Amino acid sequence: MTLRKPPAPPQTPAPPQTPLAPPPRWAVRAAHLTALVVLPSGLWRIALVLGHPAGYTEAGFEPFATVDAKIWMLTLSVVSELVALLTIGLVRPWGEVVPGWIPLIGGRRVRPLAAVVPAALGAAGLTLMWAAVPFWWTYPHADLTATGNLVVGILYQPLFLWGPLTAAVTLSYHRRHRVRHRVRRRG
Repeated sequence: MTLRKPPAPPQTPAPPQTPLAPPPRWAVRAAHLTALVVLPSGLWRIALVLGHPAGYTEAGFEPFATVDAKIWMLTLSVVSELVALLTIGLVRPWGEVVPGWIPLIGGRRVRPLAAVVPAALGAAGLTLMWAAVPFWWTYPHADLTATGNLVVGILYQPLFLWGPLTAAVTLSYHRRHRVRHRVRRRG
């Protein structure tokens, strides 16, 4: 006895999608710049992981010589860069449709609010977190040498831009998707 599969029900065609406008050139540049502003501080932390005092005095470097501190600094550097790279998804196709290689959700469209809400919250948090960086040199850093204080301050200054750049790219993403949603509702 052979079991036959019932015929598949006819598939209804998906409603036509309103084409999404490409991201503005400034948004693409801002998204890529976001990944770059995180890089200097991450590379500095990796130098610490590799055993270079990177501007610290001997006593100041001592806490960074432990295995736990090295794991923390390496993890912080890698995670920070990966989070910054996510901003590029707001201007690339993988911010519109989940890449197929991702289990369970691959190939599905990204709901705009699923990208906008976390990106906007992240942008606000980053802006608040790094708001004091421009005042780096007004705080005492006894564990750093004079040159180290200057260099570390310079390497951390770009982080001040991380939140505002992410906010600008997020706003661009939201505007492009809001237009598509509005057009679809009318149709």
